[in-house]
Amino acid sequence: MEQKAKKRRFGVDPATGRLNLGIVETPLPRSKAGRIVIGAGLVGGGVLGFLPVLGFWMVPVGLLVLSQDLGFVRRGRRRVTLWWARRRQGRRG
Repeated sequence: MEQKAKKRRFGVDPATGRLNLGIVETPLPRSKAGRIVIGAGLVGGGVLGFLPVLGFWMVPVGLLVLSQDLGFVRRGRRRVTLWWARRRQGRRG
């Protein structure tokens, strides 16, 4: 039996409130304050990425969580997303 490949998505799914990182999904708190605390904690931990256990991967994940509630982070994420799409399209042809 053939399984349907799951499309890789990155971001917070507004319907379920879950953070999608490719094929991995994780729940987020329903409260705005909880999401901001988690996002800020991830960014803060990512700054200390040179330490064991913590990593620089935490910065973009934290910004992704913060973009759910903070407009200026959302606008920056959107600009980067558009830039990346145009860059990939230019390389293809």
